[in-house]
Amino acid sequence: MTAPEYDPVPLAYPAPLPVPEMHARAQAYLEAMRQRRTVRDFSGQAVDRAVIEACVLTAGSAPSGANHQPWHFVCISDPETKRAIREAAEREEAAFYGGKAGEVWLRDINPLGTDASKPFLEEAPWLIAVFAERYGKDAAGERTKNYYVPESVGIATGFLIAALHNAGLATLTHTPAPMKFLNTILGRPRRERPYVLLVVGHPSPTATVPRAAGIKKPLAAIASFM
Repeated sequence: MTAPEYDPVPLAYPAPLPVPEMHARAQAYLEAMRQRRTVRDFSGQAVDRAVIEACVLTAGSAPSGANHQPWHFVCISDPETKRAIREAAEREEAAFYGGKAGEVWLRDINPLGTDASKPFLEEAPWLIAVFAERYGKDAAGERTKNYYVPESVGIATGFLIAALHNAGLATLTHTPAPMKFLNTILGRPRRERPYVLLVVGHPSPTATVPRAAGIKKPLAAIASFM
């Protein structure tokens, strides 16, 4: 198979902003994202599919190794499928909290107030299962190589979470281990590895969040300038 030729096109990009506006936009986005919290109590309020589609397309615009876009997003609103996912996830979580995680890990997550019960997997209107493609397939069905898969899918997932928050939706990043049951329930091929299960919807009016989760490291602890 012949590789496509390099074919550059003009960059369509906004003109540089005045410095004060750059500062204002950066600060406004920081404040907006600071309001993002991981939610475990969701309402049953419906979310239009078109909103989810737009957010997934935002995720699909993320950079990736060789532009192979090694991801697949399964968006689930079907109640029976959500119930099957909850049942499988809770089986894994029961083992995790039953001792598989180890004493140190369980101690570290204790301030977050989590346990093996995951009702949000049915209560939220949408689940988005993010899969990482370990390798691709061309039009002839031949195996193709993907590059920087975890990095690429991680960036796309970040885009997705930010887009959902920007649309006024709450999210939860759920990562039961192992997650291979998602391949079976959702009919995804073995070449795809479950990366994360995003729970998406509106928070319950009575939702609470752990105080500890809102404590973030200051700039000096996370960045260096040289």
